[in-house]
Amino acid sequence: MLIGYARTSTIEQKAGLEAQERDLYAAGCEKLFVEQISSVDAVGRVKLTEALEFMREGDTLVVTKLDRLARSVAHLMEVLDRINKKGAALRILGMGIDTGTPTGKLMLTILGGVAEFERSIMLERQREGIAKAKAEGKYKGRRPTAMAKEPEVRRLRDEGLGASEIAKRLGIGRASVYRALAGTASNTAISSR
Repeated sequence: MLIGYARTSTIEQKAGLEAQERDLYAAGCEKLFVEQISSVDAVGRVKLTEALEFMREGDTLVVTKLDRLARSVAHLMEVLDRINKKGAALRILGMGIDTGTPTGKLMLTILGGVAEFERSIMLERQREGIAKAKAEGKYKGRRPTAMAKEPEVRRLRDEGLGASEIAKRLGIGRASVYRALAGTASNTAISSR
């Protein structure tokens, strides 16, 4: 069975959504899953999740363009892995790619390899930049946000609030609250000597 997935980022893109639906039906899709949601909101993409759960062995998920399906190559590989585990395939109309064919699988594997290579190069450059900045005495690292909020943590504790409520109000983790309070205790002990 051919299963179509169409998505636009906003409600204002109605014409784009209609065009996707038209193209998916023209490609032979028997069932469509359609939503209007940003690609960044992967958690909220309910219809994509439904489409992936609906798929059975031998089915093909069809999208008009790659950007309608995945927000990044990593996300694409994650979606593709779910499709492959079901014994299904992915077809991207705009790219002429069908993972049901050996050439289609090769194309997406190459795409994933290039993305992984780019990521490793970026991380290597980042590490080199940090090492250089450290050598020049310019790298201080990230300021610990919880310790910067130590006075607020202490004030809220003095007001009788528990660690969970303090963490919630300040937007930090409970463990950070305990660290900030422990830092306060050790600083108090040191200053009283």
